[in-house]
Amino acid sequence: MIELCEVSYSYGGEALLSDVALELQPGSFHFLTGPSGSGKTTLLKLCYLELRASRGEVVFFGRPASQIGRDGVAGLRRRIGIVHQDCRFLDHLTVIENIALPLDVAGQPVGTRRQELDELLAWVGLSRRRGALPPELSGGERQRAALARAVILSPDVILADEPTGNLDWEMSLRLLTLLIELNRMGKTVLVATHDMTLIRQAKSQVAARVLRIRDRRLQAAGAEL
Repeated sequence: MIELCEVSYSYGGEALLSDVALELQPGSFHFLTGPSGSGKTTLLKLCYLELRASRGEVVFFGRPASQIGRDGVAGLRRRIGIVHQDCRFLDHLTVIENIALPLDVAGQPVGTRRQELDELLAWVGLSRRRGALPPELSGGERQRAALARAVILSPDVILADEPTGNLDWEMSLRLLTLLIELNRMGKTVLVATHDMTLIRQAKSQVAARVLRIRDRRLQAAGAEL
């Protein structure tokens, strides 16, 4: 689905990633680890074309990034759901309106998707918060709303960048459960996290591959996990 072929990325003359090889196969679950500043977010940005490789090639659903122009990026991103650690919302819109925004951008009438939106809110446990404004939400509620927004277009791939970084353990497990459920529905999931305890918890429930960025390179994590 997404494949990085000997990809390197440099910024301002400094190499941030070197010779990265990664293949996200349909229905797979991956964790990406590494210390702060190691390049986890950079790698994720390469996986949804916010950044383009300095060297090597990123292939999206069989199509090289070098062949995807500006007009093709929007269509590509509809197949990739993204959850950021610092999830941003429009504060003057309600929870359900924020979640529905990708439908508006894609030109899909929100009115015809009301039942789907209701089911999605129930799935993330926010049915009673549908009319709340973003500043009224807790951290866990914001992350669940961000996940709902990321999957409203039913993407093939879910990319999550430190989604539990600001959450307590109970809420982290709740969000992890939702990601595992998405994977069991056939979605490909890649989660960047520094939380080894969370990874160990996940590995008892899902066949997850654990990767680590070290010295700008991607490698399989050790047996200590």
